[in-house]
Amino acid sequence: MTLGRTRAVSLLGLSGHLVEVEAHLAPSLPAFSLVGLPDTALAEARDRVRAAVTSSGLVWPNRRITVNLSPATLPKAGSGFDLAIAVATLAGAGVVDAASAADRVHIGELGLDGRLRPVRGVLPAVAAAVAAGHPRVVVPTANAAEASLVPGADVVGAACLAEVARRYGADVEVPDLPPVHDDVPARRAVVDPDLADVIGQPEARHCLEVAAAGGHHLLMVGPPGAGKTMLAARLPGLLPDLAEAEAVEVTAVHSLAGTFDAGDGLVRRPPFEDPHHTATPASVVGGGSGVPRPGAASRAHCGVLFLDEAPEFPTAVLQTLRQPLEHGEVVLHRAAGAARYPARFQLVLAANPCPCGRSVGKGLECTCRAEQRRRYFGKLSGPLLDRVDLQLEVLPARAEDVPGERSAVVAERVRQARGAAVERLAGTGWRTNAQVSGRWLRERLGPRRSLMTDLDRALDRGTLSLRGVDRVLRVAWTLADLQGRAAPSRDDVGRALLLRTRGQGA
Repeated sequence: MTLGRTRAVSLLGLSGHLVEVEAHLAPSLPAFSLVGLPDTALAEARDRVRAAVTSSGLVWPNRRITVNLSPATLPKAGSGFDLAIAVATLAGAGVVDAASAADRVHIGELGLDGRLRPVRGVLPAVAAAVAAGHPRVVVPTANAAEASLVPGADVVGAACLAEVARRYGADVEVPDLPPVHDDVPARRAVVDPDLADVIGQPEARHCLEVAAAGGHHLLMVGPPGAGKTMLAARLPGLLPDLAEAEAVEVTAVHSLAGTFDAGDGLVRRPPFEDPHHTATPASVVGGGSGVPRPGAASRAHCGVLFLDEAPEFPTAVLQTLRQPLEHGEVVLHRAAGAARYPARFQLVLAANPCPCGRSVGKGLECTCRAEQRRRYFGKLSGPLLDRVDLQLEVLPARAEDVPGERSAVVAERVRQARGAAVERLAGTGWRTNAQVSGRWLRERLGPRRSLMTDLDRALDRGTLSLRGVDRVLRVAWTLADLQGRAAPSRDDVGRALLLRTRGQGA
């Protein structure tokens, strides 16, 4: 037989596409051609595969070899096709059983010594293979634990190419080589900091609880040392564990980003990302040459994205967050195609009131000029702030302030409030108040339309935009959930308006 077949998976964003790998061996001058829109790393597979085959004690066929990656119009990227190319070539040469090789999906990079090296994105790739009806998958030993997290997958881990060939009937001795381990750095045991560490700040603590209960975005403005960073770092500890579907999606993103340790199982806790203010747009929303990779916004999916010293971030970074804040996903377009990554995170912004940070109260100690203050805070544009539900002033702590409640106590109230929201939103596809459309919320008010009086007045005065009105309503429903009420009262709406406008009200 001169034609060998097997399967692999091509990832574009989190979407996996099954690829048929065909190897045709013709009686002609020895050559190797790879077709099907491979990128540079994949095009170099011909050299890696040839060296790996010979290093494994297998005979490399001296014929004209043409490898086709079908569908040919789909761009393919990365070194994860190496194993499939090698198996298809050996099947075409009759070295391995062609029927057995064609029945499995092969994912993995080959080293020149024939060992299988781990690749990124194994979890979404295996999930795509299972969804396409091909649950039998061969992966490198270092990726076996991650691949096994996919329900219904029949995973085989292999340390080297000779081991795979032997499984398919090749007469080859499996070398005694240690498997290549994943280079993901081991994660330190992280314990969520406790909210009781924050001294005083009752208003900010309450605002943090509201943000956690409704999934709302938050802006904190205050002088240095007021506790903004401490409060933001304690928000993940108030959030409930991820649902099963959310855990799989978050784990898939971290697998693609190369930050996932399969030894810990699925990511069950909401992630927390806090990029430095020198971060580039590509590092925050994703990017890179060829097929773009997920950035901090996607790694914070179902968790918290914290921008400390937000006005110090480049304007381009802040503006790129507007799309994921509105739609819950990042769409990155490149010449090779468009990649979509989920990015439904809670945005937390922390900022000083001015460059020197002392413009508090009457601002008598502030050394900044008026135009410096306007320019500094003006980097947080109106369209961005219009998408932030909660905006508050964090004042300096006082000597008589005492610690507040522990995170566990607040988290229980958050859990109950989220449970009430999930029950109310059953069948809608929404899980938190921050995701609900304004129209649906207004319809739920029914005869209580008088609750909109203050919001209509704020809209007429220009204090709120139409988007802002919807967001105040969402916060009002969250306040009602925290109080155990079936619907918001006028006090809830007024309170939500104060939390939206940094205490200015209508």
